[in-house]
Amino acid sequence: MATETQFAPRVSSQNPTQTLTTSKPRIPIVSHTITDDDLGILQGAKLQPMNLTRVAKLMTDPHSSMLYDRHIHALRKLPKHYKQGFLMKDLVLVVKILNVCADRLEEQPMYTEPMCSILDICRLPFLKEKTSDETSYERIAIESVSQLGYLMRVPSNDIRKKICAALISFYCETPPPQVVQKHKANSLSYNQRIVESSDLSETLVKSLALLENDLDVRLEVLKVLQQFSKRSAKNCDQMLCADAASRLCCRLMDPDPSGELLFRSVDVLWNLLEYGQKENAIEQINDMTCISQLRDAFIQQLTQGYSHYDRQLRNDLLIIASLIAQVCPQAPFVETGFVRQLTLFATFQEVKSHSALVRHLKLMTSHEDFELKKLLINILTVLSKDPCVVPLLSEGRLLLALFSYVRPNENTSLPRDWTPAQFEELQLCAMASLATLVPFMVEDYMMCQGSTRLLLLMEWCTGEKGKFNGYGNAFHGAGGRGNKRAQMRHCLRLMRSAVSTGREVVLQDLVDQGAISEINTILRGYTENDSSTEDAIDVEMQCDMLYILSTLCDGDMHRKELFSHEGVDIVCKYLKTNPVKLSSGLGHHKLVLATVDCIWCAIVGCYVTEDYFLEKEGVFLLIDLLEVCPTNMHNLILGCLLDLTENPKAIPHINAWRGKDDMSAAHLFCDIWRSEEREMGVQRDQQGAIADTSLPLTGQLQANQGVIPLPASCPSQAIVDVSENMRAKLYALFCKIGFMHLPGLTVEDYVTLAIIEKYMDFKLGEVWSEVITELDAEGIRPVTPDQEAIETISRAIVDRADSVVGTQKDMLLSQQHQSLMEEQEHYAEIRENHRQKEKAINDFADFVARTSNYSLLKAARERQELSVDASRVQNRYQDAETFHELDLANLNTTAFSGRQIMIDSTPVELTGGPLAKYDSKKGTLKSRTFQMA
Repeated sequence: MATETQFAPRVSSQNPTQTLTTSKPRIPIVSHTITDDDLGILQGAKLQPMNLTRVAKLMTDPHSSMLYDRHIHALRKLPKHYKQGFLMKDLVLVVKILNVCADRLEEQPMYTEPMCSILDICRLPFLKEKTSDETSYERIAIESVSQLGYLMRVPSNDIRKKICAALISFYCETPPPQVVQKHKANSLSYNQRIVESSDLSETLVKSLALLENDLDVRLEVLKVLQQFSKRSAKNCDQMLCADAASRLCCRLMDPDPSGELLFRSVDVLWNLLEYGQKENAIEQINDMTCISQLRDAFIQQLTQGYSHYDRQLRNDLLIIASLIAQVCPQAPFVETGFVRQLTLFATFQEVKSHSALVRHLKLMTSHEDFELKKLLINILTVLSKDPCVVPLLSEGRLLLALFSYVRPNENTSLPRDWTPAQFEELQLCAMASLATLVPFMVEDYMMCQGSTRLLLLMEWCTGEKGKFNGYGNAFHGAGGRGNKRAQMRHCLRLMRSAVSTGREVVLQDLVDQGAISEINTILRGYTENDSSTEDAIDVEMQCDMLYILSTLCDGDMHRKELFSHEGVDIVCKYLKTNPVKLSSGLGHHKLVLATVDCIWCAIVGCYVTEDYFLEKEGVFLLIDLLEVCPTNMHNLILGCLLDLTENPKAIPHINAWRGKDDMSAAHLFCDIWRSEEREMGVQRDQQGAIADTSLPLTGQLQANQGVIPLPASCPSQAIVDVSENMRAKLYALFCKIGFMHLPGLTVEDYVTLAIIEKYMDFKLGEVWSEVITELDAEGIRPVTPDQEAIETISRAIVDRADSVVGTQKDMLLSQQHQSLMEEQEHYAEIRENHRQKEKAINDFADFVARTSNYSLLKAARERQELSVDASRVQNRYQDAETFHELDLANLNTTAFSGRQIMIDSTPVELTGGPLAKYDSKKGTLKSRTFQMA
């Protein structure tokens, strides 16, 4: 705070620009600045900095470099002046003094005490005079912190420990209040940013090589690394640049009575894997030495650790090993014997072993032991990716141990057994692992009678409800609280994994055990229940069951017969799924695809099931689905329809189908063909006809890639195109249903149908064009007969395309003529309507004239009689003596007389009808009233 009083000469208000005249004496400006220091209100200690330049010169000057007593005296004064921390502007000199002391320490141990005192001050944040000092001296602060790490070269344990303590305080601890006059301490976040920007972490890791025989200092360095690696990706990456993971892991089992070395090393490794580049860290650990150290540390903690801390550390070691196995499947777990021992520890409870390692080992129901069991199952599942591991797992009878959990759950347990909740979680974890392991260990699966166990568990899952309610814990138990859905879900996943191997022995075993009928029964229950309550898990289980049925019945007539009418009824109900559900996000699109696949594998090919499927209008349902489903489902449905048309009874169903707006199946197929060609970028004109006769089928991608010479064993673009789109299936379908007399086709459809009919010819021409182009690209000239054949083929290709184009033009021209004729007929109808209206007007005018003029009526009567006489064939009979007149005499009407006559009277709307004059109250007619105009 300061107050200032100023006295200045007064300028005339009339002429502000007028300068002061020399006649008046100039009054000097007197400024009085009163500071907080003058008033005595400054808070905090007053910093009295030393002249560090003189101290540095005293220690480095050749004339005074040997004055050790003066050096020590000056160094001891330095901490007294900087009790609250060093100024940022003095950091360069402080570091210089420390380096001079460090260089002389080996010859003069007397520098140890002053260095320790100075390092004690380094634990405090740096002091700044201005806020801008943080930016101005940031580079200096980073270099200064880095120099502290370089001081680890000093061969003094006391100094090394002081450095570690100072770094921990500087980086982690919130400093005590530093109230210094005219100075302010840096924040903790600024200190952390300075450390992350320096190379301090890398230097400390490298210093571990100097401390291999000094356990105490090594532990202190590990403490610092432990703090630096917490939630700091920059520090972790710097440490990994110095091979921190390898340096720490290869010395895990160094002698340490306290056990602190293993704990802190594992903690740093964990931080490196979590916050650093995991792949880089694991790559450093991926060697024989590190894996052996991990193995020994894990076995020691498992067999000799009994405390809660030992169990947690044991689990952490196993998680690190799991991460290594996941990222590096080829890590030397087999070579080090780690896999064999892990298999032993994972199975010793379920499979008896005489190994000395597990003779006195017991796993309790504590949380740590429970997690260990799950981790052991998990790491063995991850390691099974390596083919060399599978024989060791089979030798250790891992599948037998895991299948011991594939059994019905119980609500109670013995005191030393897993609790029901723990058993359920282990059961689900075991089945998830079995789903991965069974394809690699089919023989073990059969030896364990896996199919029988799975079907028994499935029967229990669908049995009486209420006896067991799941807990739904952990990841695998999702959706299983209060029910058995989690067990059912993983049981089906395991069965799906088993049948996906395609091994006949597995498939036959499941069929012999009655899997088809049991799954049909379960699916029938789903179709009979309300589908609005289904969630993603229910849909997933139904998909798995349909996939299992497809795999079991594929290619075997007897199994398709076992699928029977019951299975056909089920898939027909699934085909009636509301199309709106396909985009619900619950997976109904997968369910529809699984249904079509089940039809293809379990129904098509067996006349018994095919006929019943046709009887249940299955073809209609398939085409209904084809009409509304997304484009990416068309290929599968068309393939199923194509195989179904091998049965001649299916073709009338296809021709009889009608969709929205009375659309026929042939029209739908043509529409799909056009959409497929639009997506491919095939050149067509506005009417859908061929635009380029040289490339009638080629899409944009194929045209851009061009023709590349390939070996004979590699398919060319024209051949690959057959399987990459649906045009070949559509062509085959039309070959089945025919190209003529198809109902419901438009002219555009006929234009498209002309291309479809010649698809095979165009495709052959496309292949020949590729052959010719490849020969030209390779510079090969065929012999003269072959050259003539090639020229003939080339002309035939163009002629065939021109013929189709001509046919398409004729169709379009006929359609244009037909449109013109229909237009003329429409206009003729309009003209006839106008003529009839004019005739009606004239007839009415003539009628009015006859009724209003008697002479006109007589003339009309005469004309009518003449017209009647003229219409007769002969009129001689009128001259006979007995001729009787047919007309009434003196009848002045032009209408032919008869017993009844229709008279156009005044409309009822005007008269009010016969009761208009009736008075309902009196029962008499109302009197007539006249209104004067």
